[in-house]
Amino acid sequence: MNIEKITQNGKIVAVITSEDKVITDVQSSLDLIMTAKYEAGTNLVAVDKNAIVEDFFILSRGLAGEILQKFINYQAKIAIFGDFSKYTSKPLKDFIYESNKGKDIFFVGTKEEAVEKLISAE
Repeated sequence: MNIEKITQNGKIVAVITSEDKVITDVQSSLDLIMTAKYEAGTNLVAVDKNAIVEDFFILSRGLAGEILQKFINYQAKIAIFGDFSKYTSKPLKDFIYESNKGKDIFFVGTKEEAVEKLISAE
């Protein structure tokens, strides 16, 4: 797992990329929140979509809800960046749309967009 610290406007974003899956279950998401907090000094986390287990994007499995609730509970914000065009599920598309209207969870195309969303939401 690679953690890149990006500082803008006095705020730090931990950008997570990895060849392996970093978020695979609820415990791994908690580990990621704590790693960002203690290693990067931030609660703003941008994660490459490829570092998240595919089950996350199948809403009926409930994994996304459980994981994202942990981010809310621990007052962390997350932006997931990557290509979401392969997903055809209407519930997932609706979930992404609604999340992007909020201030805590974002789904965007690029790392730069992820950093910008997190900085402006803080």
